[in-house]
Amino acid sequence: MAASDIDRLLEGAAQERALPGVIAVAGDRDGVIYEGAHGVLNIAGEDPVRIDTMVGLASMTKALTSVAALQLIERGALELSQPVSETLPAFGELAVLEGFDGDVPRLRPPERQATIRNLLTHTSGLGYWFANADLLRYHQLTGVPDPATGQLAMLEAPLIADPGTRWEYGTSTDWLGQVVEAVSGSDLASYCEENIFAPLGMSDTTFRLSDRQAERMMTLHSRTPEGDLVEASIELPEPEFAMGGSGAYSTAPDYLRFMRALLRDGELDGERVLKAETVELAFSDHLDTMTLPDVMRSALPELTNEVAFPPIAQGFGLGFHLVFEDIPGMRRSGTGDWAGLFNCYYWIDRSAGVAGALFTQVLPFFDARITGLAAGFEQSIYAEVAAPSAA
Repeated sequence: MAASDIDRLLEGAAQERALPGVIAVAGDRDGVIYEGAHGVLNIAGEDPVRIDTMVGLASMTKALTSVAALQLIERGALELSQPVSETLPAFGELAVLEGFDGDVPRLRPPERQATIRNLLTHTSGLGYWFANADLLRYHQLTGVPDPATGQLAMLEAPLIADPGTRWEYGTSTDWLGQVVEAVSGSDLASYCEENIFAPLGMSDTTFRLSDRQAERMMTLHSRTPEGDLVEASIELPEPEFAMGGSGAYSTAPDYLRFMRALLRDGELDGERVLKAETVELAFSDHLDTMTLPDVMRSALPELTNEVAFPPIAQGFGLGFHLVFEDIPGMRRSGTGDWAGLFNCYYWIDRSAGVAGALFTQVLPFFDARITGLAAGFEQSIYAEVAAPSAA
């Protein structure tokens, strides 16, 4: 394929400082079809980004934790309809935040209990402080730590809706990681290493950075109001626990192996991590009558911009956002995707047999220059290796 065209696209973005550095990969069921690394690890330095550069996955961790839970469902250790509180009694103690009486949170019991399916589909009633102003205020008033602290006590935050009533992005997958631990009897990091990372040859994917891996990390940057890039001032302490929603690190080639396994119905190089029927179930819509919002609002502009969902048919599966229309020149109907807070993006197109991802480390999320680059990368991949969708 004409990798040089994609290289020029990515190198140009790094030179123009749309991002400090970028690693992009794509593959099909048979192997790698593109990989490239451009730019620098730190905008203030000269050390180059390499294909084995480590990045924080942030919410791209959710797909890994979701697969871990799906494995336990396959084994009969969990059921989709099972209440979360059966495994984690503390979940059953969470109240719903209705609002505030002055500076006092107004809480009530939920009308129903969330299930494992609700955790996988973000319909559990849990939210994120950076996307919900009421939840942000709750953290500020009560001192309950938010997820950025990495403290286990973040799980004490209340629901912001009754389970099963609406889609709301939040800490559902962090709770799901706790379910995996309780059911498997192993911590999430060890479970994923034994059941996902090692079988798929993902030797650099981890919840616990080694010293050598830390030396290969790309620095986290922030976009200033003027459009420049600077080293991020936000401090992200080492988490107290393996955060199923955001705590993993990886390299682009490792994550591509994970995506290719899903392209191949759960198997890669003779190692099966999911049954084909489970992959099909995960890439099926589970929202029932609920819908995704037109826009995911931002309560913390330093962490995320507002995120507009595409105006097409879409839904949510078991761990994956889904589109149900062909996007001309890009992904096909049925594609699963998601992203990470540091402006990392991936897609898994099981119809066309193509998966790809773009990695950098920049805040706030949904940066226009980087989302534009991610779309351009995807278009370039389809132009070269897959018949584009009809306009």
